[in-house]
Amino acid sequence: MPKPGKAPSKRRGRSRYIPRKKVCTFCVNKTQTIDYKDMALLRRFISDRGRMDPRRKTGVCARHQRVLSVALKRARHIALLPYTAEHIRQSGGPSPKEPTLRDFSPKEPSLKETSPEETSLKEPSPKEPSPKEPSLKETS
Repeated sequence: MPKPGKAPSKRRGRSRYIPRKKVCTFCVNKTQTIDYKDMALLRRFISDRGRMDPRRKTGVCARHQRVLSVALKRARHIALLPYTAEHIRQSGGPSPKEPTLRDFSPKEPSLKETSPEETSLKEPSPKEPSPKEPSLKETS
């Protein structure tokens, strides 16, 4: 019988929710260093608003959280990661493909973009010998 003054509980058959203990992924994998250039790894610890996720959410230990925060700050400083949610919206979210050096090289105009006058100026005329080819006067 229930004690007087207390209502009987309605949850007799259900067990209470017990949260699972989160384990530091860096300690489990025995990671020696957290590299600021590893975007796939760092994006796992950033929220959709561009903020660092707290330890209670990610389950990272205190030591690795400190190292992780330094790596995230370095990646933001050299523009590998966004600072704010506004930057994420402007860039269209995190891209699945990482940028390469080719993405940052100056774009060369294609043949479609150049006019016929520009192409004729770039090509050497057949009357003038190119600097790489020796002329007949120089060899004799």
